[in-house]
Amino acid sequence: MKAMNDRPLNLQQEIGNLKAFGFPEQEASLNLARTHALISREFTRLFKEHGISDPQYNALSIVAAAGCDGVFSETIGSRMVTHDPDTTRLIDQLEKVDLVQRSRSTEDRRCVRVSITPQGRRLLLRVRKKVHDLHRRQLGHLSRKQLEQLSRLLFLARHP
Repeated sequence: MKAMNDRPLNLQQEIGNLKAFGFPEQEASLNLARTHALISREFTRLFKEHGISDPQYNALSIVAAAGCDGVFSETIGSRMVTHDPDTTRLIDQLEKVDLVQRSRSTEDRRCVRVSITPQGRRLLLRVRKKVHDLHRRQLGHLSRKQLEQLSRLLFLARHP
């Protein structure tokens, strides 16, 4: 059954699946994957327009949030929204285009601090408002209560 405006009512209709899904966990997982693909595609496009990738934006935001002292490079990897197995390469790329800089810790020479450069801060300022606008455009049709519920459910899905 479709709605009055011919919009699909569920994933099964949206993808033209003639048979119901085998079990609810399958449908929920596929719904999550489809939603992620749709949402992330627009962010990937936005970041590409500014010469960076999704993980680079995430890492740059983490470094900027650390303030003037910067953050240890291994901390960046643990704070990433999506896991990136090669944080060193990611920092190399950001350093190459002068968005971050590295320095050795004076307390422990094995530790490397990463801090944002003025150019990196300017890039973040240009992109951040567009990111916020895109979040609102993609999910602004949901009420605050629905967004809180969605966030709780997604958190629970990651932490059984």
